[in-house]
Amino acid sequence: MDMMTPFSYKGLALKNRVVMPPMCQFKATAEDGIPNEWHYVHYVSRAVGGAGLIIFEMTNVEPDGRITDRCLGLWSDKHTEAFRKIITQCKQYGAKTCIQIAHAGRKAEDAEVPVAPSAIPYSESSKVPHELTKAEIKRLIGEFQAATKRAVDAGVDAIELHGAHGYLHHQFLSPHLNQRQDEYGEDRALFGVEVIEAMKAVMPVEMPLIMRVSANEYVDGGYDLAYLVEMCTRFKVAGVDMFHVSSGGEGPLLTQFSSEPGYQVPYADEIRTQLGVPVIAVGKLDDPHLANQVLAQGKADLVAVGRGMLDDPYWAHHAAIKLGQEYQAPGVYQEHLK
Repeated sequence: MDMMTPFSYKGLALKNRVVMPPMCQFKATAEDGIPNEWHYVHYVSRAVGGAGLIIFEMTNVEPDGRITDRCLGLWSDKHTEAFRKIITQCKQYGAKTCIQIAHAGRKAEDAEVPVAPSAIPYSESSKVPHELTKAEIKRLIGEFQAATKRAVDAGVDAIELHGAHGYLHHQFLSPHLNQRQDEYGEDRALFGVEVIEAMKAVMPVEMPLIMRVSANEYVDGGYDLAYLVEMCTRFKVAGVDMFHVSSGGEGPLLTQFSSEPGYQVPYADEIRTQLGVPVIAVGKLDDPHLANQVLAQGKADLVAVGRGMLDDPYWAHHAAIKLGQEYQAPGVYQEHLK
């Protein structure tokens, strides 16, 4: 298979295997976190540019769950309407859409008091987070469910749960960060399992739930790939259909990996092999030949290209041309992109 080969899984049918991954824009209005004209242009232009699946940036379930007050939210029906406008236009150009639903946890920079599974600050200069009570955890699970329902109502084709990069779900997973003495500390997958089950309860049966995960924390006392595979096995049973495999979020990225294109592909390959589910590979896959090779070798089912698409909204079309593969640009773009 190559990048322009269609992909189908459950109710998700993509024209190609190119994914625009979630990338925070920090362009929302602080007061409401509602998508605006910036987001409309940002996402619709990548749909015109040929992406098969567009995953909207980290979108948070409550105001204090944002990384900053300029991040997106999905805690009201006003958010739903704004997302629907963008989603409708993306679909006009053949792209399918997905919203990444999340909570920043202790990494919520603008929250007066951030929350976390344990009262461990992100850094010496960060605020000490409030350790969530069990009642507060149950409330948050309800907020994830409500945000999921709004995303479905907005017209998405899939949902992504953010379980990577040091945000709330990652914090519950990590032995380094979750030092609770109750059931959410004894079973560090429990919070994720309960959120997944709540989300699936309001999703159409054929709509895939994707989970973004960090395969390695790169920090002393953190987990490795073998541990993450165990956690993903639990999440698969709970209802996750696909994994979007990244890494890091809690420690400095190791230099020997950070300079290597495709450094996270072996993680995706291992999760795909061990769990038998589709995976999205991501991480320095901007070279079309490398991205195509990952697919051709069966190491992933989809490839996500972040920086490449920021640099070139028409990355998917240009990649297909470089590889001698078929592409379908709209209108007069068909002739002028070559």
